[in-house]
Amino acid sequence: MRAYGRREMLAIAAGLLAAATACTSDARSTPTRPATTAPATPSPSPAEPAVTRDEAAEVFTEITVTDDALRVASDLQGRLALATDITAGGQTQLTVGAYLSTDYAPPRYKWGAPTLYVPRFDPGERSPWFSALATRNGQPTLLTFARSDRWRLSSAAQLLPGEELPEIRLDADGYAGAVPSDDTSVTISPQFMGPVHASVAETGTAGSTAGLLAPGPYTTDVAEQIATYRETAKADGFSYDSIFSADNYPVYGLRTEDGGALIQYSLSRTTSTKNVTNKSYIIPVPEEAAWAISSPSVPRTLRLTEIHQYATTVPPLSAPAPAEVIAHDGALTRATGD
Repeated sequence: MRAYGRREMLAIAAGLLAAATACTSDARSTPTRPATTAPATPSPSPAEPAVTRDEAAEVFTEITVTDDALRVASDLQGRLALATDITAGGQTQLTVGAYLSTDYAPPRYKWGAPTLYVPRFDPGERSPWFSALATRNGQPTLLTFARSDRWRLSSAAQLLPGEELPEIRLDADGYAGAVPSDDTSVTISPQFMGPVHASVAETGTAGSTAGLLAPGPYTTDVAEQIATYRETAKADGFSYDSIFSADNYPVYGLRTEDGGALIQYSLSRTTSTKNVTNKSYIIPVPEEAAWAISSPSVPRTLRLTEIHQYATTVPPLSAPAPAEVIAHDGALTRATGD
C-alpha cells in the first residue's frame, strides 16, 4: 500500500474540512456554567496577545478536522505518523495506543462547537496554549492545545457524570487568566498537582498527601484497589505493584472566578506482576492488552503502562478544601510479558 506524504495527507484532511465543519456546527451545546460576561465596551488592550481568540478557534477546527480525516484515510502507518504529529504530551502515547489497539482503525469523533478559554499571553510568549470545552460524541470534553513549532493537541479529558466546568475568570476582552506553575494562591500549585495526585492514587488516606484530593474513583479508590490486588497476589505467590508518575508532562492552569484554579495534567501508571514463588501458575493477560501480547498468559512477568489525563479544580488558599477531579480520560498504551 502506498505511503502518503505529509502534504498529501493534509490535503485529504483539507478536502474533508467542509463536511467536518458542518458536523461540528450542528452538535449540541456544551453544558457548562456560564463564563463571566464581558462588558459591552471592551477595555483597550496594551498589545495584541500571543494567541487571539479567533486564532484559537481556527486551531481547534484545523486539528479536530485533521484528526478525523486521518482516522478514515486508507494508509495505515502513514496516517499514524501524521496523527502523532498533531499531538503532544500524553496525547501522543494515547494516540499510538488507540491506533495499534484497533488495528489502525481508531474510533472517530464528532465534535460540538467549542467554548474557548484563551489566556492573554504576552506577544513574546514562546509556549502559548489555550483550552476548549466541546462535546466529543455528545460528551463534554476539555481539550488543551499547545504551540511549540506548531499547534498540537496536548490534553483531552471528559467531564465526569454530574460535573460542570467551574466559571473561568475572563478579562474585559474575554481572555482567560493563566495560573503560573509556581502559584501559591491556591491549595496545590500546578507544578505539584501531578505528584500529589500520584501519591494519593498510590497511598490513599494513609499517605502524607491525604486530604489534599477529594476521595473518589480516580484517587482513594485506586489506592484501595492497588492494596487489595497486592495482598491477593502475595497470597498466590506473585508480586504486584502499580506506580503513578507525573514524568515531564506539561501542566496547564486556568484561573477560576473564585480565585482557585482548573488544572489539567497527565500521569503515567505502570503496573507490574511477577511470578515469585509459584512456578506452576501463569499470569493471565487482561483483555485490554491482547492487542500487544498475543498469548492469553505469560509465565513470569507482565508489565502494563497506561496514560491518564485529568482536569482538577483546586480551591484558593483563602478557602482551603480538597481539590476535586472533574474530568478524566486514559487508556493502556503499552504491554509486555515474558
